[in-house]
Amino acid sequence: MAAFWNIARPSEGLDRFRILCLIAAGGSAALLAGALIFQALGFAPCPMCLWQRWPHVAAVGIGAVALLLPAPAPVLRGLALAGAAAAACTSALGLYHTGVERDWWQGPTSCTSSSVQGVSASDLLNQIMAAPLVRCDEVAWQFLGLSMASWNAVFSLGLVLVWLAAARRAA
Repeated sequence: MAAFWNIARPSEGLDRFRILCLIAAGGSAALLAGALIFQALGFAPCPMCLWQRWPHVAAVGIGAVALLLPAPAPVLRGLALAGAAAAACTSALGLYHTGVERDWWQGPTSCTSSSVQGVSASDLLNQIMAAPLVRCDEVAWQFLGLSMASWNAVFSLGLVLVWLAAARRAA
């Protein structure tokens, strides 16, 4: 009976791996839910805000696969590293977006403003009509001096660390 119990019960390392994956994927899901709540409250996302959501979607999917898939350790480790890469990607996008918001560097011309000197009235009208309603270089909301993009960068960097801890725990 003891031999059966050892087979049926997952190893302690695998349990920790799954808990860490649940925390990391759950963190991405929580950040996505927060973004959707802000959107429902009237804070329309800019294009760069939407870019930051896709890696979170990937991380949630990776976490679901890692939690549900009975796979050998190298596969689980690879999934955790893929989750870390997704979290790092959205963190980098959040940092880039923060720089655009704070005028540290120029963002994509499709969602930022620029000087109108030397632009004809008809070209200016065409630019206005083609411009998105929400600009990437304006902070729509901030808390403790950090914008939503900045908070995404900070929290996502924390999720990278959780994913890396999960990769170390893969049985």
